Amino acid sequence: MSSNLVDLDSWRALPAAQQPEWPDRGELEKVVAELGGLPPLVFAGECDQLKDQLAAVVRGEAFVLQGGDCAETFSGATADNVRNKLKTLLQMAIVLTYAGKVPVVKIGRVAGQFAKPRSKPTEVRDGVELPAYRGDMVNGFDFTPEARRPDPWRLLKAYHSSAVTLNLARAFTKGGYADLRQVHAWNQDFVAESPAGRRYEQLAREIDQALAFMRACGAEPEEFHTVEFYSSHEALILDYDRALTRIDSRTGRPYDVSAHMVWIGERTRQLDGAHIDFFSKIRNPIGVKLGPTTTPDDALALIEKLNPSNEAGRLTFITRFGASKIRDLLPALVKEVTASGARVAWICDPMHGNTFEAPSGHKTRRVDDVLDEVAGFFEVHRSLGTHPGGIHIEFTGDDVTECVGGGHEIGEMDLATRYETACDPRLNRGQSLDLAFRVAELYRG
Repeated sequence: MSSNLVDLDSWRALPAAQQPEWPDRGELEKVVAELGGLPPLVFAGECDQLKDQLAAVVRGEAFVLQGGDCAETFSGATADNVRNKLKTLLQMAIVLTYAGKVPVVKIGRVAGQFAKPRSKPTEVRDGVELPAYRGDMVNGFDFTPEARRPDPWRLLKAYHSSAVTLNLARAFTKGGYADLRQVHAWNQDFVAESPAGRRYEQLAREIDQALAFMRACGAEPEEFHTVEFYSSHEALILDYDRALTRIDSRTGRPYDVSAHMVWIGERTRQLDGAHIDFFSKIRNPIGVKLGPTTTPDDALALIEKLNPSNEAGRLTFITRFGASKIRDLLPALVKEVTASGARVAWICDPMHGNTFEAPSGHKTRRVDDVLDEVAGFFEVHRSLGTHPGGIHIEFTGDDVTECVGGGHEIGEMDLATRYETACDPRLNRGQSLDLAFRVAELYRG
């Protein structure tokens, strides 16, 4: 066994947070062995290409749009679902590209986002206690002992479901569906029909004129017809991501080929924990979620562990403070990290710090809080002369009623109408486009 592979397993000796209690380790080992022999879902060269694009973000020359489901489901890997998510992401990207005058790096929370950390290991309903739902990769959503029992064969199903999703995403982004003019036409529909959209008529008109001008000049670049699209997920279940780690034949270096980019969640970023150790060994671009308890020293220690060679594009900090805290807590982090000379990208996750429970019992978020956190993120970076590098959102391409507010006002009484998420509330298509236009205004401001 090469030294690379020995190194890749040092995490096994460390405490690993949020891992399932698999009832049968022997079954898990069979699954892991099978995963280890399957083809990569992405290629190391594509991961390097994304790292180069994220290096441009670090330099202030590009912006990241990262988004998708809170938790994917196996039943959601359909052509319609994947197309609707991509369509919404592409619509947001065209607005941000035009307003920001920089390339937008498009990363989906897709093809692997099947596992979720939980605040409690069990759930109690009517006096019955069962294991918490940890995502389709681990157990089932139904509240029965059979469904909630962790099943390692679900890891294999997650691989195949990811393969289907990536295959669809590649077909849609390369097969003409992502044509810039078509995507802009969808945005014009949004502007014409949505109460929120009307305030963006001016911007939509400008984009229209720019496209007409380029057409008149005979400009038909390849970039108008296809899109570079990358996959990402929280690499929570270490047995899965380790089984899909391969040694790249070009460089002899290890890559987690389950996704182009993987990130460590707020609940699993312990400096002496298994996740940090594993991530320090793979060569993908990686992210770390930072919540309100993060100190500047924590951030610097994470940089030292995860990017000791200070490679631009390797490490992205995804901040999730909540609208009420971002303006107070973000400046110290950005100042100290910048002063240290560390080259990281800063991305705002305006979703996770703004969750609350409605009287109906539904977990929800206010669209206004999401927008306010993004505004705070831009204000802080503007005041410090640093680059607001992107946004990381949970959204769906469907007209769900999971977050309150937005152009087509959704009230707390409406949440039950179409509350379909497997875990956290997502922005619907209209709310996502509203966010993109608002971010465009912030970029121009």
